[in-house]
Amino acid sequence: MAKMELAPVRPWDDFFPGAERFAKPDFADLTKWNNRVISNLLYYQTNYFAAAVVVFLIVGFLNPFGMFLGGTVVTLVFMGSVWAGENKATIKNFKRKNPTLFVIGVMATSYFLLSLCGGVMVFIFGITFPLLLILVHASLRLRNVKNRLENKIEGVGLKKTPMGIILDLLDQQEEKINKIQDFIESKLKE
Repeated sequence: MAKMELAPVRPWDDFFPGAERFAKPDFADLTKWNNRVISNLLYYQTNYFAAAVVVFLIVGFLNPFGMFLGGTVVTLVFMGSVWAGENKATIKNFKRKNPTLFVIGVMATSYFLLSLCGGVMVFIFGITFPLLLILVHASLRLRNVKNRLENKIEGVGLKKTPMGIILDLLDQQEEKINKIQDFIESKLKE
């Protein structure tokens, strides 16, 4: 297994190049949309992390205790759901087949627990808003050649990044690895 390394920060003109590199996803083909989101999450992960940190810092500056509480609750709920997914076949199958619903479930559980503590606004602005921005960008941003190459390298296991580990925990990498393996095998046979 490759050691973990951070992906480079992508230049602003690559991350947000203009309207011509953005398009509405094909909602009829969920597999293609899912692949676009996963590819962009892997390729722009450092940019997404930086944007989320900026929002976290702003909200954390305005309400430090609430942000700490919200981050702790979401982390514990996510870790608990990943553990349950690894130890319960039903949850693992659900997580693999419905990754978006799984994440929504984690967020809904976190929301419920934070509402008991009075930290709902911090949750909405400090945690949910950055995730929504990331999902919107990853859904709309068209992939480029460098993006596809980086994702193939990560998928084969030559490189491991933090987003790759998170996607592994959500069982979203296995399909990509199988597709890449099939592609490589077909090329070797030719």
